[in-house]
Amino acid sequence: MKHTLGKEERLKSRKLIEKLYQEGNSVKAFPLRMIFLQTEHTSKFPAQVGVSVPKRNFKLAVHRNRIKRLMRECYRLQKAIVYHNLDKPYVFMISYIGKEEWNYDELFLKMEKLLTLFIMETKHTKDEN
Repeated sequence: MKHTLGKEERLKSRKLIEKLYQEGNSVKAFPLRMIFLQTEHTSKFPAQVGVSVPKRNFKLAVHRNRIKRLMRECYRLQKAIVYHNLDKPYVFMISYIGKEEWNYDELFLKMEKLLTLFIMETKHTKDEN
């Protein structure tokens, strides 16, 4: 598997994002929160991901952009956790809910924990059905 995060893997559809926030479930690994929804999307990849950082917590765009860049990098390197465990297409949005900036190493560990929680949650809901 290539460690890339191309255009096809990014969540850009406004309709899908609205549906995600209305119907999605969430998991948290502070300072990250993932809202996810099992739905069809246009990509050939098993998941589409978006990242967000609230303007309320980080006023300066340079700080928001840096955090988003770090989050995308952490996800890019660990997306195999998700890809090897999904059999249906998902869309998800990863939001940064902390008030201060975390460094890359801490964020990397939290992203791993978040993705593992997501997989456990999807396995749990699949077992119920």
